[in-house]
Order: sequence, then structure tokens, then C-alpha cells
Amino acid sequence: MIKRVLVANRGEIAVRVIRAAHALGIEVVQAVSDADRDTMAADLADRVVVLGPAAARDSYLNADLVIHAAKATGCDALHPGYGFLSERAKLAQACQDEGIIFVGPAAQVIDDLGDKLRARDIAEKAGIPLVPGSGHVRTASEAAEAAKVLGLPVVMKASAGGGGRGMFVAREIDAIEESFDRASSEALEAFGDGTLYLEKYIENARHVEVQIAGDGKGNAIHFGERDCSVQRRYQKVIEEAPCVLMSDALRKSLHDAAVKLVSSLYYQNVGTVEFLFDVEQDAFYFIEVNARIQVEHPVTEQITGTDLVQLQFRIAGEEPNSLPSQSEITINRHAIECRLNAEDPLNNFMPSPGVICHWHAPSGAGIRVDSHCRDGYLVPPYYDSMIGKLIVTADDRDSAVRRLSAALEDFKIEGLVTNISLLRAIVGHRDFRDNCFHTKWLEQSMLPEFEQIQPEE
Repeated sequence: MIKRVLVANRGEIAVRVIRAAHALGIEVVQAVSDADRDTMAADLADRVVVLGPAAARDSYLNADLVIHAAKATGCDALHPGYGFLSERAKLAQACQDEGIIFVGPAAQVIDDLGDKLRARDIAEKAGIPLVPGSGHVRTASEAAEAAKVLGLPVVMKASAGGGGRGMFVAREIDAIEESFDRASSEALEAFGDGTLYLEKYIENARHVEVQIAGDGKGNAIHFGERDCSVQRRYQKVIEEAPCVLMSDALRKSLHDAAVKLVSSLYYQNVGTVEFLFDVEQDAFYFIEVNARIQVEHPVTEQITGTDLVQLQFRIAGEEPNSLPSQSEITINRHAIECRLNAEDPLNNFMPSPGVICHWHAPSGAGIRVDSHCRDGYLVPPYYDSMIGKLIVTADDRDSAVRRLSAALEDFKIEGLVTNISLLRAIVGHRDFRDNCFHTKWLEQSMLPEFEQIQPEE
């Protein structure tokens, strides 16, 4: 049973974790940088410890500092949130070495899944369908030869990557040779590993992921799937659950595949198995496993009635019967989430740090807002630009879309530029309302239309 946890993250996920911990009677120590001393998370926590300067590399990304903070404050557990160190095997291993409960999977599992080529091998051995791909390509010429075998177009990926870094789509052989060195350098800079591989690029694809949880003993369950296909540069913008385009038969196969994969790993805690859904072929293919809580977890919570962060604590603390049975998980509603970012969508999505002069969030039936923001909050320039998430829930997708549109109109943020105007345009677009889009729709179709709109005075 966990008694005191160090929350080694910031922003809305820190607030979310603190509230879940307090609901379970767990004391919280919030780790902050100098820039986050006066935040909502710091106010909510039972105690605050300063890791270091504002720069993430000197605070939230310094595993030694994080472990020292947990030991110095007598924490018996550590929750990494998402991003930062959440998928670093080094942190999980250090927790194990120091007798601290890591609220996440084992270090070896994180290490295995963090390498996408290794994860593909694991999925293949488990019998999970894979996107046709290559092994490690060491040179541009090797990549070109692999592309000829796979057939164009292909997508170049970083084996250690995530978030779209080191990732390029090539429709011609010349494009592979032109982008190879850049992709490898970008991956090396971002992840310390420039290893690349290729996958066949699926044109009309949806990004569909399955929320899972495992007890570390080979038992695992799923909480349904999410459709995360509204993306810009491989970064999710809007997520929803379930994926209503998918047939019940294919959906069951998708869920079974995700559970089979994580069961084979003796996975402990929550995670997400990501797939590409080829709409035209009515088939799915494994992409990767995210060994942590996801930004978009609230849509799954809303349609299942399960608090996934509380579940994380129960599993990590090895509470008896912490993992529900699959029969207890029922899905009969639809939820959609929008990511609210302090950025200018009409200026190449330039970050927009600054003081929020007025924060008015919508409320009412079926509306949830997860955020760390309030009037007078200074959005710092040092971190990701996300300032919150708007989640709506309704009986079906059409009703959820209408509710989301109304909630976005009611959302008022003054003092800095945000992406709310873009979110309103997306949700009001006929393609979105008709559920007729793919992973490149936002970039290829929606944004060119949106960019014709003049900024409001």
C-alpha cells in the first residue's frame, strides 16, 4: 500500500495525479522546477520540493535529482506522469534499486518497448499484425533498397523515437536519400540514438489505440479503443472513444491483440497499444506500446467510468484484486477530447507563453476540463505548450460533437494566443462531423482552409 508519492511532473497531469492520490488517502510531494513554484500543483500537494532551475534538463529530466528528491522526502512511490522521464528505463531501475515503488511498468519492459524495432519483434512473436517494414537501415542507400522492396510510399522512423521526431514520409526514392541524414541526426539529437527503419506508408489510415492494464503476473484487460487520427506532425490534437468506424468483429480482434501482447510481457500498470487502422482494407497493424498513462486517457475514463490514475496506484501498490475483470468494463457512451495549447495556429503554431488574464472554462453535464491554469497564471516558455484538455461525453458521437462545439464556444482564455480558434474550426468542419478523415487530414485538407481565415481583431 502506497503512503507517500513523489509526483515527478508538472502541469495538468501533475494536478490530475495529485487529486487521484488524495482520493486514495496517499500523501503527495510535488517536485517542481524554479519556474513552477507557484503553480496549482504546488498548491494542491502536501509538500513541495524544488528540483532545480527552470530548464527541464536541470529539473524534470534529471533522474538523479528526481530520485534524490523522493528519498529525501521519505516517499515510498514515484509517479512519472507522461513525457519527461516517464518512459526512461533508467528512472524505473533507479526506483527499484532504492526500494521506491515506480508507478509504471518494470524497467526491462520499458527498455524493450522503448526500442521500436525490438517492440516490432515482440509483437511479431506474439502473432500481432505488423505494418510491412524493414530492419535497421544504416545508410541512405540501404534505406532506398528497402523502400524498393516494400513499395512506395514509405515512412522513415527513429527506432528510439516518438512524437514524430526523426519521422519522414517518402513518396520517391530521391526523397529518402535527401531526408535520411536529417532524420538520423534529428533522432540522435532527440533520443541519443540515430537508428532508423522503414515502414510501408498507409494512405487512408486511422490512428487507433487500445487502453490496457496488467497486474505483472500475465493477467491483462482492456478498456476499449481510442481514435486519435486528428494530428499535426504526428502530434495528436483531438482524440475520441470509441472508434465508431470499426466493425464489432475487427474491434474484438484489436482488443484481443492488445491484451495478448501485454500479457506476453507480464506487463504491470496501465499502458497503451497503438495501431494503424487501414479503413479501406478493414485491417489493423501494430505500431508501438506507450508504457505510461497517456494524455488522452480521460476519454477512456469517461466511457468506462474507471479512474485510470487511481488504478495505476492500486496496481503499483499491489493491492488485492486491483485489476478488474474484463466483464466489469462496459462501454456505452462517446467521449471526445481537445488539447488546448498556448500557440498561434496562424503563425506556424508558434508557442505563446505569457500571463492568462482571464480563464473561463465551460461547465455542465457531460463537460470535463483537466487543466492547471487559472486567472493570473504565467504560462512559462520552457515546456510543452499544452495548457489543458476539454473533454465532453454524450450518448453517441453526433451528440458529443454538438456538445463539444458548444463548449468550445463557451471557453474564454485572454492574455495570450491559443489554438481554440482552430479547434472550433475543426469541430465545425463537415469532414469531422461526418467522421470522414484520416491521420493526414488536418495537415493536407483542414489547415490550408483554416489559414485563409484572418485572425480576429
